[in-house]
Amino acid sequence: MIALSGIYQNGVVLFDEKISVNRPIKVIITFLEDVEIEEKDELKFSDFSFTESRRILENYKGSFSDELIEERRTS
Repeated sequence: MIALSGIYQNGVVLFDEKISVNRPIKVIITFLEDVEIEEKDELKFSDFSFTESRRILENYKGSFSDELIEERRTS
């Protein structure tokens, strides 16, 4: 028997260490307790609105591509 620990989040079990098994194996998962997971300041697709972006940029006459290239050159 092999015992592993990890975290279950959003339907996925994230193990604390890697395991290599070359065949199907039965498992028992026991939920022990809640864990505190540090929230990252990640952008999510739901944070963006195509309609809102169009509204904000409706009067912009420059080249978005040129601005992006310039920003990458200076950072």
